[in-house]
Amino acid sequence: MAEEIVLYTHPMSRGRIARWMLEEVGAPYRADIMHFDTTMKDPEYRALNPMGKVPTIVHGKTVVTECAAICAYLADAFPQANLAPPVKERAEYYRWMFFAAGPLEAAVTNKALGVEIAKERERMVGYGNYGEVISTLERTVGDNEFVGGHRFSAADVYVGSQIGWGLQFGSIEKRQAFVDYFRRLSERPAYKRATEIDDALVREMKAAG
Repeated sequence: MAEEIVLYTHPMSRGRIARWMLEEVGAPYRADIMHFDTTMKDPEYRALNPMGKVPTIVHGKTVVTECAAICAYLADAFPQANLAPPVKERAEYYRWMFFAAGPLEAAVTNKALGVEIAKERERMVGYGNYGEVISTLERTVGDNEFVGGHRFSAADVYVGSQIGWGLQFGSIEKRQAFVDYFRRLSERPAYKRATEIDDALVREMKAAG
């Protein structure tokens, strides 16, 4: 697919996930750096992403928002990158992609905000409780080289990003399975390239005041 890819992002945001995925795909893209509370809220940008948040990608005439959707879309749009299993083998791929987008993100966010779910109310939330979510995730990354198996995929970009941030900011417990899993991912050349780009942008922004 030869259409231009544009990434709308900010280096201190979930846009890092989309950039990592784009680096894994290997297709050329350009990045438009957006700013919180200003350009992200402009009507022009809201026409692409009504939430006024990043990331968003525009691929030709196709607009994709939400990190998990961006990862899945790019894996399908660029099959030569081998970032999605064959359709008949995608059960675990889909499971962990949506697990991270749903139960994991909700549980980690609530914990970071100090939101405690009463035991009798756990059935009302999609994740039940933080401990069950984290232990479930620990089992899959502890038992497998990558999420759900021995093949790296777009699901690892998304799940791995969640784990990496959680370890960095303390919202995910520093269990050995998580540390080892993220260490494997952080050695990938695409991850290193994406991180170097975004880290350089952060330094530029700080220097500019």
